[in-house]
Amino acid sequence: MCFSATASFVTAGVTGVVGIASLRGASERRELPLAATPVFFALQQSVEGVLWLTLPVAPHGPAATGLTFLFLFFAEAFWPVYAPLAVLLIEPNDRRRRLMLACLAVGAGVGAYLLWWIFSRSHGAAIVDGHIVYVTEYRHSDLIGLAYLAATGLSLLMSSHRTVVAFGAIVLAGAATAYVVYWEAFVSVWCFFAAAASVAILWHFEWSRRRRLRMAGA
Repeated sequence: MCFSATASFVTAGVTGVVGIASLRGASERRELPLAATPVFFALQQSVEGVLWLTLPVAPHGPAATGLTFLFLFFAEAFWPVYAPLAVLLIEPNDRRRRLMLACLAVGAGVGAYLLWWIFSRSHGAAIVDGHIVYVTEYRHSDLIGLAYLAATGLSLLMSSHRTVVAFGAIVLAGAATAYVVYWEAFVSVWCFFAAAASVAILWHFEWSRRRRLRMAGA
């Protein structure tokens, strides 16, 4: 399969470069969380890349346990809060901001619940059919899944910035693909797709830079 340590590290390298370029393109402090999104994806993919190398050697060792926890923290607790917050900070429309704030509240609740679950329940990771599968004691309810998608995907679609909407559409399309085709490895595969899609964030800042130049020239 195409998902491997190499795929994770290459994705981490590309998104890391994209994140640095996006941070350099941010013109205001409120844009920094969105610009830093690819950097956090790069860190998450680096964690999974090391996990790919660790699992065949010591699947139940402290390194694998720590890396699994760190990846699940990013995937399940960090993004439901960070994603709506990042788009909320750059949104100029008051009505959209209120809707994003609702998504942020939902994301905070979901993130807190899933973080509690990570701390209080046993979990692990295993390489199955060319993917990393994250194993927990219990499958979360559909309501939790929908709330998670509302926080991480719907908040992006609410943006008045077309580039952010495009990023959100790619993220949700990746979620649908991962759900249908890679259900057992959904968490890993969706995060991989979302990391790759974060290249669209650089497009956002490049488009914003060109708009500022046009306005300055006018």
